[in-house]
Amino acid sequence: MAYWLFKSEPSTWSWDDQVAKGEIGEEWDGVRNYQARNFMRQMSVGDLGFFYHSQKERAVVGIVEVIAEAHPDSTTEDERWECVDIKAVKSVKTPITLDDIKADERLSEMVLVRNSRLSVQPVTAQEWQIICDMAGVSD
Repeated sequence: MAYWLFKSEPSTWSWDDQVAKGEIGEEWDGVRNYQARNFMRQMSVGDLGFFYHSQKERAVVGIVEVIAEAHPDSTTEDERWECVDIKAVKSVKTPITLDDIKADERLSEMVLVRNSRLSVQPVTAQEWQIICDMAGVSD
């Protein structure tokens, strides 16, 4: 299993929106960055990810599961763009902010710290466990 982080502006697609989709989940569409797209191409059904609110909140607020591997993004006819489908698994007990992550030396090499603009990014197993512990959840 691999771990990921999915960033979304809450005003566009929030954790509550994701939770409301239930078991059917939702396409993680609209990604127009080659590196983020390539990460989605690496995902497998069952991989887990952090759902991260960007903009003002800048915090991990939930955990999602990949439920469909990379396929054409339905929001464009441009064949270059693909996406995965994800569903909400659980909310975190304590949202973990970007400042919290940056303050933890063990997370200093995390992609979120080094390239905070990337909308889809990998998370190592160690980073996953540290953030889960900080957030009060088990995966």
